[in-house]
Amino acid sequence: MPASDFSTNEYNARIAKTRIAMTEQGIDTLIVADPSNMAWLTGYDGWSFYVPQAVILHAAGDPVWWGRTQDRPGAAQTTWLPADNLLDWPEEHVQHPDHHPYEALVTHLRDRGWTKSLGVEMDNYYYSAASHRVLSDALGADNIADATGLVNWQRAVKSDAELLMMRKAGRLSAHMHATLRAGFKLGRPKHELVAEVQAAGIAGLHDLPGDYAAIAPIAPSGREASASHITWNNRPLTANEATYFEISGCYHRYHCPISRTLFVGEPPADIRRAEEAVLSAIADTFAAAKPGTTCEDVAACVYESFARAGYVKGNRTGYPVGLSYPPDWGERTMSLRPGDTTPLKENMTFHLMPGLWTPDWGVAITESFVITPTGGQPLADIPREIHTIPSA
Repeated sequence: MPASDFSTNEYNARIAKTRIAMTEQGIDTLIVADPSNMAWLTGYDGWSFYVPQAVILHAAGDPVWWGRTQDRPGAAQTTWLPADNLLDWPEEHVQHPDHHPYEALVTHLRDRGWTKSLGVEMDNYYYSAASHRVLSDALGADNIADATGLVNWQRAVKSDAELLMMRKAGRLSAHMHATLRAGFKLGRPKHELVAEVQAAGIAGLHDLPGDYAAIAPIAPSGREASASHITWNNRPLTANEATYFEISGCYHRYHCPISRTLFVGEPPADIRRAEEAVLSAIADTFAAAKPGTTCEDVAACVYESFARAGYVKGNRTGYPVGLSYPPDWGERTMSLRPGDTTPLKENMTFHLMPGLWTPDWGVAITESFVITPTGGQPLADIPREIHTIPSA
């Protein structure tokens, strides 16, 4: 049995929660293609999600890992599953024009008698239209239910062991932001700074090694920062421009994303006004983010703070985070926005995003936090104010 970050009891509890949700949706066999959900159920970890793979959870028995033959040894090393529960598809089917790996999955399902009342993650990065066509043609489209988000919702409340992982990721995030502040210098090419910050996140601290994050660093400057998802370029850092960095430490696939804004020179009055609105929004959110409060109630703290400052925010202002793989560290369930009436529960974790984007600049100061009985608690300790350096 391979070493694991979590106990057998924890994995059993995760499976039990998932099976309850399967029963509620009338699903006997769940095909889980999202690598985050695969890892949460079995511990599987590998850069293999560019080809079809899945964890199959039936109404009884241990889960089954299914993937490329070449990746089966990785499943043996990273999951807690017995060898008989590691299934594969033929290596010659890798990107084959006439055969699809899901043909092999159909055979495995038939061999085990798991062909009735299937559930699949239809709206997911890792489940293709071709995969669904093969399953539907072989087992019947009416026999397949949409189970998008079924496992994701079971992940919403974090265990104590998971929170420990996220706090370690928070220490790595703090280390990366300290490296960022120290290396932020007038005239420095931005790609050099990003490389240094990335290296800090992976090298980690003496007792805390880092992992690759699910999202590349977001690092726009000046007018670039009016767009919310631009990465970096080789342009030197310039006077009188704001740059914000959205980065995350990652520990054993758990994330703690944090954004901070830096400025060369003295920020103008409108950016300072935005900074004050963002800082007030964070404080108001943390005071309100208690069990029983809804997602839209928490989001209102941000929109109201911005409105007091004369700004309008049109996009959502947060989402759940935790265990993840590229291309996203969000959990794709709740959103902190109007209309989402999901009640918060203790030990849920979110990335609060009170960013503000105008046609000419952007300011992003964000926090990853956990819901506690006394309010939101940040998972990292990083100065929030805009970090400034002299322009000459």
